[in-house]
Amino acid sequence: MSNAFFQVPIPSNEPVLSYAPGSAERAELKATLKSMKSSQIDIPMFIGGKEVRTKELVAIRPPHEIDHVLGHYHKGDSKHVKMAIKAAMEARDAWENMPWQDRAAIFLKAADLLAGPYRARMNAATMLGQSKNAYQAEIDAACEMIDFFRFNVQYMTDIYLDQPESNPGVWNRLEYRGLEGFVFAISPFNFTSIAANLCAAPAMMGNVVLWKPAETEIYSAKVIMDLFREAGLPAGVINLILTDGPVAGDIVFEHPDFAGLHFTGSTNVFQFMWKTIGNNIHKYRNYPRIVGETGGKDFVMAHPSADVDALVTALSRGAFEYQGQKCSAASRAYIPKSLWQEVKKKLCADLEGMSMGTPEDFTNFINAVIDERAFDKISSYIANAKRSKDAEIIAGGNYDKTKGYFIEPTVILAKDPKYVTICEEIFGPVLTIYVYEDKKFDETLELVDTSSPYALTGALFAKDRTVINHASAKLRHAAGNFYINDKPTGAVVGQQPFGGARASGTNDKAGSALNLYRWISPRTIKETFVAPKNYRYPFMLED
Repeated sequence: MSNAFFQVPIPSNEPVLSYAPGSAERAELKATLKSMKSSQIDIPMFIGGKEVRTKELVAIRPPHEIDHVLGHYHKGDSKHVKMAIKAAMEARDAWENMPWQDRAAIFLKAADLLAGPYRARMNAATMLGQSKNAYQAEIDAACEMIDFFRFNVQYMTDIYLDQPESNPGVWNRLEYRGLEGFVFAISPFNFTSIAANLCAAPAMMGNVVLWKPAETEIYSAKVIMDLFREAGLPAGVINLILTDGPVAGDIVFEHPDFAGLHFTGSTNVFQFMWKTIGNNIHKYRNYPRIVGETGGKDFVMAHPSADVDALVTALSRGAFEYQGQKCSAASRAYIPKSLWQEVKKKLCADLEGMSMGTPEDFTNFINAVIDERAFDKISSYIANAKRSKDAEIIAGGNYDKTKGYFIEPTVILAKDPKYVTICEEIFGPVLTIYVYEDKKFDETLELVDTSSPYALTGALFAKDRTVINHASAKLRHAAGNFYINDKPTGAVVGQQPFGGARASGTNDKAGSALNLYRWISPRTIKETFVAPKNYRYPFMLED
């Protein structure tokens, strides 16, 4: 038991390294890429602190070089899910009762390990396994993950410091317990940092976790588990299971000790899980916490007063960095007719200068989409646009999967403001633009707000402050992360907590204390020093 109130190190955002030619980090990363690619890795599950292997091995291949094998993972089944639940529940009491400063120290150490000896390895795994270029890997797999760990420790401390008032003779206290059960974390392929945070945030608050990463993210998930273990995370606190989603879900969502879901992924999957949890609500010891960040159909809305160069750069970066495979990626834009020809000219010039290929070549801006299923889905939208009378492809439009899953950055000009690629999430390097009459700015704001069921991110470009104020109010509920004169991507922990509402999720804001509150169960304690010993109150006395 501690005998002092400890102050944690004040967090600051991890600096993004440049990886410029001649830099030490560039040389280290290139050497790490070469080393990791030249040997195949064996990836087990991690259950109760033990490495668990099976007879079913599945190959892991780079999306940009599908003939190459990076390694194999051991695929689990239902018995491994049950093993993981058992291991988590056995670890729960000791972990919840560990002094908070010791839990904090684990994740602070993980942050420093990642900032130092693990940085190149984590980035290289993300580049090879998820086809991210060096800069996209750096801002995600290194910097954002480090920020999650450090800032969440500060948020945890702030939460614990929040205590109620006490009247004379009474001491009121508030303690923040972990949830009574286990948390199920399901992570996507597109952000290595999100995968780490989905399991680490509940664990930091005293919970035990089953973590099921996307199959296309398992290569970097192994590095995350190595990082946690080296940082001193006790056995059974976070258990990595490598099973199909339905196999895990059938067991997890039936279990009485299921206490929470921390999810990032598709809207349809999240809604199905929510419905399943609701149908099983009578089986659980407590009402489970459900936290999810799902899809997006993120917009850029330009006013006639917008700065064209800033707008074009926001479209080029916001739509096509990491091949548009960001929940926040700009996938629809509304451009006034008075600016369109200049925007079109400069945007097409940007796209012509974007090279595409392996992330191992640092000159490539565009890499591969994540897998064949994504390739087929994205390319089908492009193929349909080529045939449609309501759309015109003005840039890109080509794709090839003979050596890797490559799709050119593609810009579609839609004649119909409700054309399918303006309304449906594509999750790839496809930007759809609708050109509106300048005088119909307010009508177009209504289109922005109503054309999609999502409300994750959005951007407004304008110089006129009256317009900025007016449009911001009109689009108040259209995006959980709203950007003025900037691209709708690139949220930074501690600066822009991330999350949206409507079909985009529960808006519990990863990278803030709001998310951590979901993983605690507060208990109020009132201690009376001198208790009354007579039931009578003074008003009952006779005059």
